[in-house]
Amino acid sequence: MNKYGLIGKNIAYSFSPGYFAKKFQQLEMDDAFYEIFDLDDISQFPDLIVSESPLSGLNVTIPYKEAVIPYLDALSDEAREIGAVNTICFDEGKRIGHNTDFQGFTDSITPLLMGKKPKALVLGSGGASKAILYGLHQLELPVNQVSRKKQKGMIKYEELTVEVIKSHKLIINCTPLGTYPKVDEMPPIPYDGITPDHLIYDLVYNPEKSAFLLAGESRGAQICNGLAMLEGQAEASWKLWQSYNS
Repeated sequence: MNKYGLIGKNIAYSFSPGYFAKKFQQLEMDDAFYEIFDLDDISQFPDLIVSESPLSGLNVTIPYKEAVIPYLDALSDEAREIGAVNTICFDEGKRIGHNTDFQGFTDSITPLLMGKKPKALVLGSGGASKAILYGLHQLELPVNQVSRKKQKGMIKYEELTVEVIKSHKLIINCTPLGTYPKVDEMPPIPYDGITPDHLIYDLVYNPEKSAFLLAGESRGAQICNGLAMLEGQAEASWKLWQSYNS
């Protein structure tokens, strides 16, 4: 059997099992399946590896993309620079951490930029935001980051003004705010600064149009949810797993 899975917390909503079930069906892989491993604490990870062995590959999601790193044997160059892992490969008993989030992000947003290089505002400072920042730097876009707490080199939400929003034509939500079932939640930014020249991008994909995206759309902005990014990172994860298991 080829056993794959996703580790995270409160992740019953995840799209990954459905995505990979369809992939296994298309590839006629009757011996493969993908399972959710909902962990109350990352300290349960080593026991999971033992109890579920052998595993062919794992994905990692909120809130363990950073916390899982001490439990791994090695990191890819990208994962090390980003400081977050969303894909784990197994190589002769060793756990190798990779990050494919940035690839899914850059692949999904590049066509929307149409060659432009707008100043970007990244909302959130968790593991997901790290991959987005890496991707934006790969695209050579100027970036500012927003956090709830005062951190070096970051802006606090309370410091955002309409003028700041107007000057950042690309705004990316890297927080879970607005995810089902709490669909009314949205990042606390001055939405009146959003214009038809803006691109509003949300890593949230359930619902299809989050409150954040709806606020942008109502002001004429171009919007994009996180589904294409998710599909891109999942496909990149699959290719990595196959490269290790071949």
